[in-house]
Amino acid sequence: MKQDFDDRNRDLIVNVDGELTHRDEAGVSPFDSVVQGGDGVWEGLRLYDGRIFHLLPHLDRLRDSAKALAFDTIPSHETIIHELRRTLDANDMRDGAHIRLTLTRGEKITSGMDPRLNQSGPTLIVLPEYKTPVYDKSGLAFVTSSIRRFPPDGLDPKIHHNNLLQSVLAKIEANHAEADAALMLDPDGFIAEGHGTHVFIVEGETVVTGTTKACPEGITRQTVLDLCAANDIDHVVRDLSVMEAYRADEMFCTGTMGELAGITTLDGRIIGDGTVGPMTQRLSALYREETATSGYALWKEEPRT
Repeated sequence: MKQDFDDRNRDLIVNVDGELTHRDEAGVSPFDSVVQGGDGVWEGLRLYDGRIFHLLPHLDRLRDSAKALAFDTIPSHETIIHELRRTLDANDMRDGAHIRLTLTRGEKITSGMDPRLNQSGPTLIVLPEYKTPVYDKSGLAFVTSSIRRFPPDGLDPKIHHNNLLQSVLAKIEANHAEADAALMLDPDGFIAEGHGTHVFIVEGETVVTGTTKACPEGITRQTVLDLCAANDIDHVVRDLSVMEAYRADEMFCTGTMGELAGITTLDGRIIGDGTVGPMTQRLSALYREETATSGYALWKEEPRT
């Protein structure tokens, strides 16, 4: 899952607080809250043929996270969509792009953690890149990390915030193990998620995923559950142990940046028969159909939901 530089991104135009700038000239103030304390919220969006898949649910989650962090000001959906459109127009992007959308508490009048030092409003950053789905669709290797996800009484995972050190530390462990990604557990030892994905297993004909008590409410995760419901695929949400993953018939991960991808080994154990299984393939096909036919059309008057 190591990503490489895409030369199409060499001259990207990025948007920082409404200013469109070449990637090499863009900057965020050292007094910005996201620099000083990871004090910001973010979303990953994917552009398919002029449409952003599930844009409004992503913007709803961004707003909810900013409200939970008590941001004084939160841009409207209409304002953010306008800036998305301006940025994509500046890059002439219509397809095959991933967009990192960040909203920080903004610039402080002096260094410090006190939000009262933020007196100029939030900073909105739109970073689009040409990026194909990043997961290896032939099968991924995961390892279980020693880093645990916070419980809701620690740092509630339903806040989609910019402090991602847990994920970074888990990814370091995966790199040292020469694995693609890390599997992260909750404080009780049940599966929470991957270091940057949600995780599912398949038991016979039933799709199973863990709860969201120690992981974000994933939008791609929910899309998969909705696809299961719409296509009469048995599915369950419950506490899920590592042992259950070891003995599963299939395992896969989900995320906006990489869509769906099969996991074929975990901690050196082969999952199922060691190939991407039929349920993973079926759900991947259903997901591709969904992204091909729905989404928010940025260059039309009426969005498709």
